[in-house]
Amino acid sequence: MPYPPMLCAPWLPLLLAPFVGSFLGVLAWRLPRGEPVVLARSACPCCRTALAPRDLVPLVSYLAQKGRCRTCRAPIDPHHPAMELAALAVAALVLLAAWRGGAGAPVPAPLVWRGCLFGWWLLVLAAIDLKIFRLPDGLTLPLAAAGLALAAAGGAQALLAHGAAALLGYGAFAGIALGYRRLRGRDGLGLGDAKLLAAGGAWLGPAALPSIVFVAALLTLCGAMIAARGRPGRGMMIPFGPGLAAAMWGTWLWQTAFQPWG
Repeated sequence: MPYPPMLCAPWLPLLLAPFVGSFLGVLAWRLPRGEPVVLARSACPCCRTALAPRDLVPLVSYLAQKGRCRTCRAPIDPHHPAMELAALAVAALVLLAAWRGGAGAPVPAPLVWRGCLFGWWLLVLAAIDLKIFRLPDGLTLPLAAAGLALAAAGGAQALLAHGAAALLGYGAFAGIALGYRRLRGRDGLGLGDAKLLAAGGAWLGPAALPSIVFVAALLTLCGAMIAARGRPGRGMMIPFGPGLAAAMWGTWLWQTAFQPWG
């Protein structure tokens, strides 16, 4: 079935990215608090004044108001413009990777939408894990299911390979988590990380798993060293989800840019 004409434009995700980032920022802010994401109207957390449409234009409103609430002048949490910029960066990198991988061929819009979906989904998971040290099943499991659905479009062999990668990723991390708990008597790796790695296997296939784990561990270690100023303590809580999400995202970009599709 043909795509609607507007969706066939590969540049459209780039145009929509700041608005997607605005929604992802709200999702990452409200979901951990158990607040409604879609139905509740946006309001200043300090004075509770409902925000007008002119206050909700991504990036522009933040700059126009100099980072402060129009009513009470309280500082606006920089989390929101950061998510909008990050979503824009995701779309730009997808376009760049797709253009590079196509070797001059026209960039297909479905590839761009698929890459942006993956990147934006990982972005909100990383933001939530940074805030509450937890990866919600309501986001990790649908991400894995989406990866398997896309693999199924490539035939039974692709679905089998990506399904096996999802099981392998989950089983490896779940085994490590169980073993650590038995040895140390406390959690060292959450099952949310196992489910996120399963999603990585579903999207990227079995060959990508070793590099994803290695890069994620390296990024997480670097982040911990920076956060602790070079001296992380034994009891320091370190979210693994952001490093894992970055490694998965980087792998998708690499596959798209250097395993030509065009």
